[in-house]
Amino acid sequence: MASGVFPNFKNKQIAQRVKIKHLLSHTSGLPDNRQVSKDTVFYLTAKDAENWEPITKTDTLIFEPGERFEYSNPAFNGLALIVEKVSGMKWQKFIEEKIFKPSGMINSTITDGAYPEKGVAHAYNKIQGQWKEDDYGEEPTFAAAGNGGIWSSIEELAKYEQALQNTTFLKTETITEAQTVFYPNNWAQPTSPRVGWSWFIGQTQDSLKTIGHTGSQGGFVSNYVTVPDKKILFVILSNAPRNIEADAAIVLQFLNQENWLE
Repeated sequence: MASGVFPNFKNKQIAQRVKIKHLLSHTSGLPDNRQVSKDTVFYLTAKDAENWEPITKTDTLIFEPGERFEYSNPAFNGLALIVEKVSGMKWQKFIEEKIFKPSGMINSTITDGAYPEKGVAHAYNKIQGQWKEDDYGEEPTFAAAGNGGIWSSIEELAKYEQALQNTTFLKTETITEAQTVFYPNNWAQPTSPRVGWSWFIGQTQDSLKTIGHTGSQGGFVSNYVTVPDKKILFVILSNAPRNIEADAAIVLQFLNQENWLE
């Protein structure tokens, strides 16, 4: 990561030890020291810089970078800021120009403050037996874009996957590296890692490789799963709670029964 990228990092040694590969693979050891519960009003509108700022004040790590996995949303706020510094482009503009447009995702957008006022679903959670809206206005960090912030559809996410398969905006070597498990030399967790940059790598019952990522924010949940060897993609988008891992397992079981995975 280098202290030169974030010169305001309190502990320069930590800034030098944490590398971009650690941020991408959720193995940085950086603590999520944001005081979200104490200042929910601030974090309702906090963008990437505001979400990343508390992390730069840390003087201790939870673990040595690379030793184990701990999911970190702020790491991706920081990565968005790194892209801005390197590219000289605003993060949202970078995504639009480098991913959305080349992929033909003309109706997709990325958060830059409050979510769009029209053309998007609202999310709901059941609270004390009643369905209540649970998205921007009720849950913090919806304005941050590095750790999410994409508003899209199943059709346009399919275009994104097709663009990946066609190496439209990334080289083959980069995609392969991103979709391969990162195994740090100093890994100390009992279970093996299963994350690339930042894809989750798994397998079907027939040992076919799966690549994907889940997501949740307020009442929204999602799951994006590919079976590369069979050129299969399925996406689950929901604006109410559901067990998306179980749903994915059901889809894979169905695909297997219908001989799509042979």
